[in-house]
Amino acid sequence: MRNARGFAAAVLSLLVAATVARADEPKQGGIFRIYHRDSPANASIHEGATYSVNVPFMPVFNNLVIYDQSKPQNSMDDIVPDLAESWSWNEDRTALTFKLRQGVKWHDGKPFTAADVKCTFDMLMSKSPQKFRQNPRKAWYDQVNEVTTSGDFEASFKLKRPQPSLLALLASGYTPIYPCHVSPAEMRTHPIGTGPFKFVEFKANESIKLTRNPDYWKKGLPHLDGIEFTIIPNRSTAILAFVAGKFDMTFPTEVSIPLLKDVKAQAPNATCVIEPTNVNTNIIVNSSSPPFDNLDIRRAMALALDRKAFVSIMFEGQADIGGTMLPAPAGLWAMPKEMLEQIPGYGPDVNANREEARKLMQKAGYGPDKHLSVKVSTRNIPVYRDPAVILIDQLKTIYIDAELEVVETANWFSKVARKDYALGLNLTGNAVDDPDQAFYENYACGSERNYTNYCNKDIEKLFDAQSVETDMDKRKKLVWEIDKKLQEDVARPIIFHSRMGTCWQPYVKGVTVMTNSSYNGYRYENVWLDK
Repeated sequence: MRNARGFAAAVLSLLVAATVARADEPKQGGIFRIYHRDSPANASIHEGATYSVNVPFMPVFNNLVIYDQSKPQNSMDDIVPDLAESWSWNEDRTALTFKLRQGVKWHDGKPFTAADVKCTFDMLMSKSPQKFRQNPRKAWYDQVNEVTTSGDFEASFKLKRPQPSLLALLASGYTPIYPCHVSPAEMRTHPIGTGPFKFVEFKANESIKLTRNPDYWKKGLPHLDGIEFTIIPNRSTAILAFVAGKFDMTFPTEVSIPLLKDVKAQAPNATCVIEPTNVNTNIIVNSSSPPFDNLDIRRAMALALDRKAFVSIMFEGQADIGGTMLPAPAGLWAMPKEMLEQIPGYGPDVNANREEARKLMQKAGYGPDKHLSVKVSTRNIPVYRDPAVILIDQLKTIYIDAELEVVETANWFSKVARKDYALGLNLTGNAVDDPDQAFYENYACGSERNYTNYCNKDIEKLFDAQSVETDMDKRKKLVWEIDKKLQEDVARPIIFHSRMGTCWQPYVKGVTVMTNSSYNGYRYENVWLDK
């Protein structure tokens, strides 16, 4: 009898295990509904400078390599093959060669080959007859002499000097491979990729729709039939729609800390996570034009900042203060706290900092009887507008009267790239947690995303020194030295690094929110709906 009961219990245990396994198995089908925070200027990731483009269009594409979409923290150890089956460096690490997958097709049926890899990077390096209208990450490839091919399924990056982080840049969500046979103009309006989802339509200020790629080279993926993004610029309206069940997920890393409480109160079954985004909020100044060509005025603004007030008001204390690189523990390159607090404006005594700032303003000719009047330009979405209002209030303490100027997303990045502003409140999203990306893209002389015209050739020599360094401890110390100098030079004063929330309904499975780069996790090929 005992044996019979034991046998029955064992059978029951196996049945329960099988049922749980089936419950955890991805289900095919369903349309994944997400609201979008604003209307992107176009559909071309390579021409975009915001993850408003990555979030809806990364599912259309593949990279050569990509960060493992199941790992929340990006690191060199988590880079996996994508369109490349494998890669290898030559002996002196000046050539990186990729063996490419065979049998992959573009969404229009044409075959993917090594020529597409060369075409993509020739355009990025401005070596192609076809040109991008905007090319914000051209500086990433300054050390690449050329991309060569050997047959249809091998491509090599030939470097001017070793750059170990090149692989990290190629794994970013900002580095898809484009087809040779489709023009940049067409990619802005009707992108063709090799990815898990095919582009259907983009109605500006209304919606973006993607459909499942039935011929995706990863067999069995994606699980979803499609993805639909509804554009809702008003954050409160979008959250109410999510709570009401009209959306399966919020726009990633866009739910503010106060709104997160509302979501959990009204939709207690929703899954919500708060993570660092590798997006810093900063001040950009047109340092090539008066009055901000005056270093004293720039330093005064940096000294006027009460960073803890920003963090308290906007994030209820849940954000991070740091320099250019993402603060620890999410960030792998952060300055030590004691080093950070030595930088003018980062010390704890805000009143003393502001007194020093007022002296600098008086030295520049301003004071209680003569204020500096200026417009603070910013992008017309809440994550830009809200801190801009706080900044304007803080600048009053040092004789600066500022007026808010809001600019729509479609115009914002082109406006600041052509330096058509005096003072701006900006967000800088770093596509990977790596110094090469942060330094060359945002601070190198002549880079399209160097919005402030900061140019220091001595610092650029240090950029190169850290870039070639293979000893991680030595490289970190160089990175800290550079970061400290950038803050002291008021190149682009960093106010804070944000932490934001993402929520999804309980039936949504397979979502991973990246912790040290919000730009790299929007392929959605592993997401499924358990309805």
